[in-house]
Amino acid sequence: MTYWDPIPAVRALVGTPHPMWQDGVVRHDWSGPAPDGWANRDWRNVPGPFYTTGTDNCFTGRRCAPEHVAYEDEYCTEFVYRQPVEVAGVHELTCAGECDPFGAYGGDGDRHWTPDLVRDWWGERGRAREWALRVGRGEWATSEREQFRDVAAGARAYLAHLDHGLGEYLRDYVFWLSEGRPAAPGERLPKLDT
Repeated sequence: MTYWDPIPAVRALVGTPHPMWQDGVVRHDWSGPAPDGWANRDWRNVPGPFYTTGTDNCFTGRRCAPEHVAYEDEYCTEFVYRQPVEVAGVHELTCAGECDPFGAYGGDGDRHWTPDLVRDWWGERGRAREWALRVGRGEWATSEREQFRDVAAGARAYLAHLDHGLGEYLRDYVFWLSEGRPAAPGERLPKLDT
């Protein structure tokens, strides 16, 4: 795997019909900052260009992007648990951003993440694992409400990504942040644990 920069694909969508919709065009460049700003992002957002800050709680994000978006369990707002690694993922995340009434998605994470901040987030991933385990297996998983069961399903998907795949992605991302380019095949990637 090598890091794939999703930002050109995001910018190419602006003003064009969205591939996931019957009609309508993408009205916003999702590569910019979230309305509430980087400092207010949900702590569960994984490192990468995309993040959320105070989305609505109307359960729309996973309808568009179940492989990328999950809901937290206090207000059921959205967060990005998996960054896109192909154009289809960009389509899904931009759909989630467009469907959120607050437009509370940002795509300027590359301006804020540093290799050290990514390593710090990775070093604290136990907090995310504990949260995902509790929500994914607790009362949310057996709720009578389908939306609440989807909260649990998102938490389980987040946990699976934390345990399988996110570390490799973050090593590629740290290389991208350090070098300003993707790693070449066979090129040594940085460690996450210090």
